[in-house]
Amino acid sequence: MKQSYRFFISSIMLLGMSWQAIMAQEDNLIGLLGEETEKEQVVNAFKSPRVVNSHSIEMLGAGALDFRILHRFGKISDGFYNLFGLDNASMRMSFDYGISSNLSIGIGRSTNRKEMDGFAKYRLLSQTRGSKPIPISLVLVGGAAYNGLRAPFSNPEIEPTFKRRLAYYTQLIIGRKFNEKISLQLAPTWLHRNIVEQQQIDNDLMAIELGARYKLVKRVALIIDYSYILNPPFPNSGHNPLSIGFDIDTGGHVFQLHFSNAVGMNERALLSEANGDWLNGDIQFGFNLSRVFQLKKIKKADQLVH
Repeated sequence: MKQSYRFFISSIMLLGMSWQAIMAQEDNLIGLLGEETEKEQVVNAFKSPRVVNSHSIEMLGAGALDFRILHRFGKISDGFYNLFGLDNASMRMSFDYGISSNLSIGIGRSTNRKEMDGFAKYRLLSQTRGSKPIPISLVLVGGAAYNGLRAPFSNPEIEPTFKRRLAYYTQLIIGRKFNEKISLQLAPTWLHRNIVEQQQIDNDLMAIELGARYKLVKRVALIIDYSYILNPPFPNSGHNPLSIGFDIDTGGHVFQLHFSNAVGMNERALLSEANGDWLNGDIQFGFNLSRVFQLKKIKKADQLVH
């Protein structure tokens, strides 16, 4: 466990030092060339505030409401009897709102464990190009999930109080759009569950999330969403959550088709539940649908953001 903490902290320190080195190199290059250009914010690293399940570095614009439906079918390995998983399904429905161009909040409800969740998301730093460019974006996210099952614990002796039903998470997303085709992000993540039913399982889990996007054609991109859990709750079973799919931008909304070994669609479920094995066909086909409604007029200061 101590090694996991050390690796987690070392990863954050390494990312910080790398950022400083990149900034110094780019500042020196501009000085040598004698260039003085106006700063321009880099946008559309990802086409959605979510990669697949995980948050991305993208933010909603001020006054924008994102209505999102995440749909995940059953396991392909279930075979023809369950139509390769299509007979079974789980879903998460959510509403996210942009309070400003740098601050968003959201709520969601999953059929899995009848779980309610909410989050707040704040952009600390935006990637820019031009004079003294900023090479990365930094986004801080914090959220909580509430288990809504009538009997949330298998042990009947555990009283299902409100506090014991809760789990919390925090993550710092570090991302960069390298060019018009490639965007990458890393997100050190900490998850705390108020109660676990087995003493050998930690209440706290730590992970590094990797998000990637590669633009294939004008409106279609390949997306990858993967989390490496540093101290997995199931040492001998379960796998790290991996989702691979496609972003399809129709203009009015973003449509995602993907395959995933994770049934859960929020941070608590992704990191603490026993995900399937890709090699054994324990994967689910799914789709995400996002429709953004602009509820108030966009100010000029926010037009560059989204």
